[in-house]
Amino acid sequence: MVGAMSPSPVAQYLASLPPEHRDALSAVRLEINRSLAAGFEEGVQFGMLSWYVPLTAYPKGYGGNPKVPLPLVGLGSKKNYMALYMTCFYAQPALSDWFISEYKKSGKKLDMGMGCVRFKTLEHLPIEVVCRTLARVTPAEYAANYQAARDALAKGRAKKPAAAKSKEASSDCQSE
Repeated sequence: MVGAMSPSPVAQYLASLPPEHRDALSAVRLEINRSLAAGFEEGVQFGMLSWYVPLTAYPKGYGGNPKVPLPLVGLGSKKNYMALYMTCFYAQPALSDWFISEYKKSGKKLDMGMGCVRFKTLEHLPIEVVCRTLARVTPAEYAANYQAARDALAKGRAKKPAAAKSKEASSDCQSE
């Protein structure tokens, strides 16, 4: 006897959304899946759809956690908007600059934080710009850029004099 297959986490996530967000995110998801370089995987991370470098390709994991794959982009739904979380921008500022430039050329209004691109409807998002941006990144290149950024950050912390580190640590603890 063969048991019924349970729905994937991606299908469960989409099923949990209001219909208008489900339809829009399903369309964005389809285009992202068509555009990404081979080697990225899709799943659910941090409570949203996510595409990431699998641990087999980058075993150090996100934030140095070998249990969490390195996220490239997330796609989520909030009460009043939907959002793309372009994690890839943090390790690749030139990619972010290119995206912003291309987005502006689309004629659509960009509502963006550091890497969070908010949109209310599918029509507000220039999906072709998103896809061209993500297509520019390979898993190996992204993981290498991410690791280089982490290494540079660690070097910067290591170069601070001990007195500065001590003062910084004590001020962090005095938030009460």
